[in-house]
Amino acid sequence: MMWLLWAVVRMAPQKDPGDAADLEAVRRMADGDGQALALLYDRHARVTYSLALRILAEPQEAEEVVQDVFSQAWRQAARFDRSRGAVVAWLLMMTRSRAIDRVRARRAMPASSGDPDQAFGLIPDAADGPERVALTSERAARLKEALDTLPLIQRLPIELAFFEGLTHVEVSERLEVPLGTIKTRIRLGLMKMKDAFLGGAS
Repeated sequence: MMWLLWAVVRMAPQKDPGDAADLEAVRRMADGDGQALALLYDRHARVTYSLALRILAEPQEAEEVVQDVFSQAWRQAARFDRSRGAVVAWLLMMTRSRAIDRVRARRAMPASSGDPDQAFGLIPDAADGPERVALTSERAARLKEALDTLPLIQRLPIELAFFEGLTHVEVSERLEVPLGTIKTRIRLGLMKMKDAFLGGAS
């Protein structure tokens, strides 16, 4: 539940001992060091593949997304802005964007074989940049527990937005609830989850 986790704790940055190594790798990539790209790939290919697979539910497509993401990272290394978050968050943002683009392309096809229930992405209306997120199974478990505590009217819009990758407008149309109400329910739900999540971390 990586991107739902990001949304809940984005105002509480966390230190990752691997950040310095990642930043050094990106710096070296910007200087044309291919070995640095290989090191970054070894560190984060698994988590980027996992996210792509959760969104696409197609191993081959997920692998293609991972290759595209690291190719993009190589090309854009010199433009990486460390003030906007960790390197892994940057890679996952690119992964999410490319994978969701593929999901939307499937939906546009009359005979699409993609299952939208497999789509997993960040709420598209979110405006903030990525923050540092430690992607661990323990945190994912706590996040699921926090989600399960929400009342249905708040949990359902969040699930539709995160697990199906729907926009707020699409969630509003799906549930036949006014857009403003949907936005309020999602925001209140995320605030409750943040309190529960951070409370469990203390």
